[in-house]
Amino acid sequence: MMKEELKKWIEQAEKDFDTARYNLIGKKIGAAIFYSQQAAEKALKTLYIKKYKKLLKIHDLVLLARKVNAPKEIIVLCSKINPAYTDARYPDLSRDYSEKDAQEIINFAEEVLKWTKKSL
Repeated sequence: MMKEELKKWIEQAEKDFDTARYNLIGKKIGAAIFYSQQAAEKALKTLYIKKYKKLLKIHDLVLLARKVNAPKEIIVLCSKINPAYTDARYPDLSRDYSEKDAQEIINFAEEVLKWTKKSL
């Protein structure tokens, strides 16, 4: 059962990452940034579930990364991705992200995803 749950979580992280890249190609910057954050979050949650046998319902990537003992460089990337959870969705909080910003956040999320998959 646990193995199947982990598989579903990491597969969803990968789907969200693909969605992020697809939205960037389509110039949907906010969606690209949001799905990058979601990919990183779900990847980290996969590792959390493996480690603690339960889901932690939070969106703070830094906290999730710390709880799964991620290396400092992954925690730093998470801190750069974190604002995307709200910035990309709420007009009163949004900042103007460029295509270059979105590509950078996608790259950060990809690093988190790669590290997570190696750690599973």
